[in-house]
Amino acid sequence: MTAPLPARRSLQARLALAYAAGVYAAGVFVLVVVAVPLASVDAGTPKGGPSTSGPAENGPGIGLAQLLAGSAVALVVLVPVALALGWFVAGRFLRPLRAITATARSISAGDLHRRLGLGEPADELTELGHTLDDLFARLQASFDAQRHFVANASHELLTPLTGLRTLLEVALADPDADTGALRSACEEALALGGHQERLVQALLALATSERGVTRWDTVDLAQITEEVLASRRDHAAEKGIGLAEHLAPALTAGDPGLVESLVANLIDNAIRHNHAAGHLRITTQTSGAQALLTVANTGPVIPDDQVQRLFQPFQRLAPARDGRRDGYGIGLAIVNAVAHAHHATLMTTARPEGGLSVTVRFADGTGGVTPGAGTAGPPRSRRPGAGA
Repeated sequence: MTAPLPARRSLQARLALAYAAGVYAAGVFVLVVVAVPLASVDAGTPKGGPSTSGPAENGPGIGLAQLLAGSAVALVVLVPVALALGWFVAGRFLRPLRAITATARSISAGDLHRRLGLGEPADELTELGHTLDDLFARLQASFDAQRHFVANASHELLTPLTGLRTLLEVALADPDADTGALRSACEEALALGGHQERLVQALLALATSERGVTRWDTVDLAQITEEVLASRRDHAAEKGIGLAEHLAPALTAGDPGLVESLVANLIDNAIRHNHAAGHLRITTQTSGAQALLTVANTGPVIPDDQVQRLFQPFQRLAPARDGRRDGYGIGLAIVNAVAHAHHATLMTTARPEGGLSVTVRFADGTGGVTPGAGTAGPPRSRRPGAGA
C-alpha cells in the first residue's frame, strides 16, 4: 500500500523543479535586460574621460563589474529560494490530489459509502473529485444490485434443492414404501430437477444478455417473431388466449440469438401473466430509421409504482398460486438487458383495463446499426404494467 508514495513525492519534486526553473529563468531575464544596456553604455565611455553617469559625478557609485558580481551572487542565492518556493507551491497544488488518493484508496478497500466531497475552490481537481464521486455512487449501486442478485439467485436455487432433499428423506424414511410410492417420489424429484434446470438456463440467458453484443448481423424482427410464435401457439391456445399479429418487415442489426431471446421472453411473459379468454397482440413495423416491436396483452391491473422494478431480476407482482410461482422473475430482466446491449429503448404502458404493452425501439431499422450508437438506458414507462 506504500508503493504509490514515492511516485507522489516524485511528482512534487518535478513540479518544484519546474517552478524553480521558471523563477530562475525570470531572474536571468531581468539581469540580462538590465546588464546589457549598462554594458553598452560602459563600452561607449572613453577611458580616462569624464563619465556621463550622474552618480559618478556626485560620489562613488556602483560600477558595471560590481553590478554583475552582485547579480551573480543574487542568482546563486535565488536557487535555494526558488526551490523552496516551488516545493511549497507544488505541495499546495497537490494537497487536494493527495486527499483524493487517500479517500479513493479507502473506498477501494471496501468502504463504498464514502465520498470525496470536495468543495471550493471550483477548479479542475474539484471537477475530478465530483466525477469520481459519481463513479463511486454508480459502483456502489452496481455492487448492491449484484449482492441482491446473488442473494435472490441463491434463494431461488436453494428452494428446489431443499424440496428435493425433503422429498427423498421422506421416501427413504418410510419402511412401508412400495414401488408406486417410490416411483411417485422419483417423478416429483424429476419435476423439481427440471424446475432447477430451467432456472439455471434462465440465469445463463440473463448473464449472456448482460455480457453485451459480440456479433452484429442484419435481422428481421418479423421473421424472428414468427418463429417464436410458431412454438407458442399451442400454449396460448391451451390457456384460451387469442393471438393477433401484424408482422411487417422490420430490419435492424444485432445478435440474432439475443434478439430471439428478447422476443421469446416478451411473448412468454404476455402469455404467463394473462387471463383466460384474454388476448395477445404482436406487431412489428418500421418508423423512420427505427425498427419497432410491440407486444400487448391483457392481464391484471398493476399499481403505478411497480413497473421499474419489474425489469430487475427476481421481481414478481403476482402472488403464488397453490404454492407455485409463475416464472422466475427473470424474463423482463432479460428483455431489459438485451435492449440495453442493442442500444434500444423500452417503452412500457399499463392498460387501464389491465395488462401490459411493451414497445422496443431499435436504433436503426435499416440494418446499419453500429456498436455504440443509439439510445441506451432503463425502460421508460407512461404507466407500469405486469411483469414476468
